[in-house]
Amino acid sequence: MSLRVAMAQVAPAWLQRDATLDKVADGVSRAADEGAQLVVFGEALVPGYPFWPELTDGARFDSELQKELFAHYADQAVDIAGGGLQALCQVAGEREIAVYLGCIERATERSAHSLYASLVFIDRQGRIGSVHRKLCPTHEERLVWSPGDGHGLQVHTVEPFRVGGLNCWENWMPLARAALYAQGENLHVAVWPGNLRNTADITRFIAREGRSYVVSVSGLMHRDWIPATVPHAAAIRAAAPAWLANGGSCIAGPDGEWLVEPVTERETLQCADLDLERVYRERQNFDPAGHYSRPDVTHLDVDRRRQSTVTFRDD
Repeated sequence: MSLRVAMAQVAPAWLQRDATLDKVADGVSRAADEGAQLVVFGEALVPGYPFWPELTDGARFDSELQKELFAHYADQAVDIAGGGLQALCQVAGEREIAVYLGCIERATERSAHSLYASLVFIDRQGRIGSVHRKLCPTHEERLVWSPGDGHGLQVHTVEPFRVGGLNCWENWMPLARAALYAQGENLHVAVWPGNLRNTADITRFIAREGRSYVVSVSGLMHRDWIPATVPHAAAIRAAAPAWLANGGSCIAGPDGEWLVEPVTERETLQCADLDLERVYRERQNFDPAGHYSRPDVTHLDVDRRRQSTVTFRDD
């Protein structure tokens, strides 16, 4: 009862959607060549994480610079409902490999102009199983991304595992984790824009709490990779540290010990074989949604409806 998982720690073609999707498709194919049944990419990889607000006075109200950068970002975001991931789904289906991908979604049913940090699951048949919009954008992300909803708090079967995922600091939200545990999650996917400071501690903590495997996958970004086509590229480069995101992808086992220790400052495709029996062994003494829970005392209510501002009745 095993699953071969691949971590694709890669950099985007920053703020260039189509070029980044080509890079993701190549990563999917390479993971399939390695025999992986699931491949994971970092948060907001397509078309890239919004590093600019903290570097360009992002909180200044009505700034023309911020408007220009946001417009460029929105133009390069992914229209998932409109088929923006269709080509990637086709690759996943042809290679029979499941995918977790972080992307910036321009949501058509919410006016098509606001952006969400979405974690997309594509199954081994090439079908989109869920789109989880990040519940709470963090700090300067709130200047760019909109808050999501509970619709994507779902787990999926990637035999023999039940797999769920969260974006970045959502992984610190105990009730979001609990919603996945309750659905039988035994392989947790945590996606990050990058940086060892994010993954070094929490990966092992979640593994110990959930008695699950935890796959943390980060992106990479160096200031030298900011393309000239991005508005105000020179100003962003001038204010940026060398590494905006240095990686830190890793895997912890259900006992909280490292299977793959964090890797930084380089693109990698790393695979690991996960054995479900190790989950059963660790659940013997602790199962957060099973024998070590008290639903008669504490109970979580989760609203998984996709949120909207309007309901239309045409009949």
